[in-house]
Amino acid sequence: MLDPFLERLKKGVMLCDGAMGTLLYSRGIGFEQPFDELNLSKPEMVQKVHQDYIKAGAEIIETNTFGANRFRLCVHGLEGKVKQINLRGAKLAREAREIEGEMVFVAGSIGPLGKPLAPIGKITLTQAFEAFQEQAEALLEGGVDLFIIETFSDLAEIKEAIRSVRKVSQLPIIAQMTFSEEGLTLTGHTPSEIARELERISTGSVGKVEVIGVNCSVGPQKVLDVIYQMKKVTSLKLSAQPNAGFPKFVDGRFIYLSSPEYFAEYTRRFLSAGVQIMGGCCGTTPQHIGAMAEVLKEEKSGLDQDVGVIEFERKPEEEVAVEELVQSSTFASKLKEKFVISVELDPPRGVNPKKILSQSQMIRDRKIDAVNIADSPMARVRMSCLSLAALVKEKVGLEVILHLTCRDRNLMGLQSDLMGAHALGIRNILAITGDPPRSGDYPHATAVYDVDSIGLVKIIKKLNQGTDWVGNSIGSPTSFCIGVGVNPTALDLEKEMERLEQKVEAGADFIFTQPLYDSAVLKQFLGRVRDLNIPVLVGLLPLHSARHAEFLHHEVPGITIPQKTRDRMKQASQRGIEEGISIAKEFLGEIKEMVSGIYIIPSFGKVQLALEVAEEICL
Repeated sequence: MLDPFLERLKKGVMLCDGAMGTLLYSRGIGFEQPFDELNLSKPEMVQKVHQDYIKAGAEIIETNTFGANRFRLCVHGLEGKVKQINLRGAKLAREAREIEGEMVFVAGSIGPLGKPLAPIGKITLTQAFEAFQEQAEALLEGGVDLFIIETFSDLAEIKEAIRSVRKVSQLPIIAQMTFSEEGLTLTGHTPSEIARELERISTGSVGKVEVIGVNCSVGPQKVLDVIYQMKKVTSLKLSAQPNAGFPKFVDGRFIYLSSPEYFAEYTRRFLSAGVQIMGGCCGTTPQHIGAMAEVLKEEKSGLDQDVGVIEFERKPEEEVAVEELVQSSTFASKLKEKFVISVELDPPRGVNPKKILSQSQMIRDRKIDAVNIADSPMARVRMSCLSLAALVKEKVGLEVILHLTCRDRNLMGLQSDLMGAHALGIRNILAITGDPPRSGDYPHATAVYDVDSIGLVKIIKKLNQGTDWVGNSIGSPTSFCIGVGVNPTALDLEKEMERLEQKVEAGADFIFTQPLYDSAVLKQFLGRVRDLNIPVLVGLLPLHSARHAEFLHHEVPGITIPQKTRDRMKQASQRGIEEGISIAKEFLGEIKEMVSGIYIIPSFGKVQLALEVAEEICL
């Protein structure tokens, strides 16, 4: 017996609902609140949205569960309520159908996890599968009629979502991807490539998909272009749910500009293109869906298929001209020629860079090769490291190594800052994941972590090849020299070494170690990285006192100070600073012939002490 939803779909075009979040936002719910949780705290508000769309003519309503997976919910401390939120979401939609007394199908909405998958992110395919399955099981128990897997930008991720649903159910699936203005997914796939792959997996082990299409993305025009590209290569039924154009911020609220009348016009075009399921996404309202319903009642095709469709085709890699990189980092050149020294500087906590610039001039005058500028270390608010790096380079003329963390920037922000840094003449980047906000001044701030340091290295490497992460040309390639961090005293050294190997494989050019105090530990570490054939710079952090040594050893992650060194600082008593400098100089003498350089971290901002450690080498 044919599934009731598929039986209905055979009879003609079906209309889906529009945005849930847009209506909740318009009714007083802020974006900082998890919309999915409203299934529990404000069920009557969610149910009213469903009823409004049913009254407007929607024949498919989506559950308010788009972000109800463990990864998105954990941001709000709700990861333990995945089943409860999804189950209630399904029941609210069913109750709305019963109240309105209409023959409406309830689609269980499953969105992406909100973080990239490995290797650019940290979520494994197994973890993704388990999260999607957990959500699908709850929606199935809640009584959905079908599943709509939507707004995915990663082909690998949507395949895991499809596979997980098929593990627990044979209900129909609508699988929808989202595309950029250029007609590519975030991972660089064209509509044709997506359509071919989703049709292929429908006949394989991943699981059957009844309908494929596009949602969110931008407005109706671009979505129609994507639909035509898909139609050329697939026999599967097609769906289209565009945004109401781009949002505009007006009087403290986001307003979408595409009118219901505009959507009515594109309903005719979608019909002409052969779309079997249509509706709306961000910015659409019951008024948009009502306008579309009126057009569908007319049962008119409206327009010929030739409506000026834009072709989206990705150039073969061999056709992309990438200029040969010209190495413009003098630091990278020095790494091949001499023992290099850098001094680490923290940006100021205020808006005045005068002290840091003065210290930079001292460093330059002592013939130090570079300064490395930290990026809000320990998750404490400081001046932008990029701004300070540009000031040091411009006003002092000193080579800069810019620390760049993944904590505060999403994929777009990271790439924008990198391109901006390159335009400002900064050529050296230390790619680091970054201390979590909970360790700093704003423990409740949201951390981004779209990628970790391994993913960031891959992004920079792509920029060095002339494209952004999804393959869009950036014009001329960048010429960054890429550094990465490592902790030779890590508790789980095997995992630390595995990650280091991944960083080097991704494209790292040099290594910064955490501060070390034991040459035996360094020798052991260097033996393990010998085959990586990459320059190693050792971190030196001169000690100030026995108290300072105990603090670093016991309270600062990543720093291990041998007992004999701590005892020595204790015996030094009031001569702590002098003894700390002596220890650093002795250690430097032991390791100088082993490594490519050092970077010195001046505790408490005392740059002069760092210069004393380096003076014998600089003379």
